[in-house]
Amino acid sequence: MKQMTCALALVSAMAATPALAEDITITVWAGGSNDSDHYRIDNIKIAANLLSREAAIRGEELNITVEGKRDFDGWDGFKQAVTLGAEAGNAPNIVVTSHLDIAPWASAGYIVPVEDYVDLDAWPLNNVYSNLMEIAAFDGMQWGVPQDAESRPFFFWKEAMKKLGYTDDDMDAMAARVEAGEYTLRDMLADAKKAVDMGLVEEGYGFYPRVSNGPDYAQFYQSFGGELMDPETGKLVFDRTAMTEMYQFFVDAVEAGVTRKNHIGTEWDQWYSEVASGKAAFWHGGTWHYGRYTGKEGNDDFFGTIGFTLIPAGNEAGRANTITHPLVYLVTDQEDDRAEEIAAQLVAIASEPRLNTLHAIESSHLAIGKAEAALDLYAGDRWASEATEVLLPHANAQPNHPSYGAFSEAMFKGLEAAWTGVQTPEEAVAEVEAQLTATLGDELIIR
Repeated sequence: MKQMTCALALVSAMAATPALAEDITITVWAGGSNDSDHYRIDNIKIAANLLSREAAIRGEELNITVEGKRDFDGWDGFKQAVTLGAEAGNAPNIVVTSHLDIAPWASAGYIVPVEDYVDLDAWPLNNVYSNLMEIAAFDGMQWGVPQDAESRPFFFWKEAMKKLGYTDDDMDAMAARVEAGEYTLRDMLADAKKAVDMGLVEEGYGFYPRVSNGPDYAQFYQSFGGELMDPETGKLVFDRTAMTEMYQFFVDAVEAGVTRKNHIGTEWDQWYSEVASGKAAFWHGGTWHYGRYTGKEGNDDFFGTIGFTLIPAGNEAGRANTITHPLVYLVTDQEDDRAEEIAAQLVAIASEPRLNTLHAIESSHLAIGKAEAALDLYAGDRWASEATEVLLPHANAQPNHPSYGAFSEAMFKGLEAAWTGVQTPEEAVAEVEAQLTATLGDELIIR
């Protein structure tokens, strides 16, 4: 009897002993992030607090410390830091980066599939738009989770349009006309030339494009009928006709005096200031520009001064379009599987509608999930609501292909050569085709 009593006492003592505390540090690096993007890291911190509280209710002690970094020397500095860290075995646990990094980093073994650690069919990941989840997938696996969404609209200055003869009703209907293909890039070029000829804007400011390479230029390729990837084979597509007509459009813009020949390389601060104050008649950019225009650039009447649409079609072969380039949460390969598990769980929690809406509205981005549109904070924001309605249903993305970076860079270099007059559009296209054929080989389809 005494022995049984002692045994029961030992069992009771063991049951009363709390589990050992688990202390874990999760590092988060966020590329391309400014002050307004702090929720890319802060939401992981909020998620860590929630996960720790859930553990406490189960009788466990889980102490998570989140360390964040977003101060890098631009995108190149960020990506170099991530790859060097991965090679050395000390990469951050979570990275916030372009979805275009998924294919090369997955192939290199730098990241692990998030689907190994979270249930994609459970809340909140089952609420994320399926097309955005597809953008964060590669080779049949879900590697990441969208951190935000955005789109790249075409903008116009309303005062200039009024002086060109457009009424308020005309401008309100412009988004629908562009979507239907009734107002094209060629129509815009004609209006831009009128704006210059009438002295509404200075020469070279009728159409004021992006000043460096970026996803925006793939939109113009699509406007003239170009296709980035063949859906059946997964290979990249080089369409000679579409690329030539795209290059010719920019050459025509320069020759018409509506775009500057030396425009590429303009300082971004100068560009933002000029488009936000009405110095340009037409331009293109990102949905997040709203925050810059209405904040730092001091445009306190955005909807009264600026209109927006999809990127217009260039010809009958093309279509009005916009590209969304969501950043994604990726979990890096670590020696400790537990660190990967915790990191993935934090990413899932950070994707909940209320948390993601904090980032979307603070940074002028768009929702990643369906439930966000019903939240007061999101629904009450005019820019988020209108941009979501006009742009997101038509958004597509650049392909997650290991060689897409080379494709994009070659396409832009060819455009720059034609734009600046170094080569004719035909010569530039021929050189880009030769380069990509040599670089991509069987991974490229020529049309």
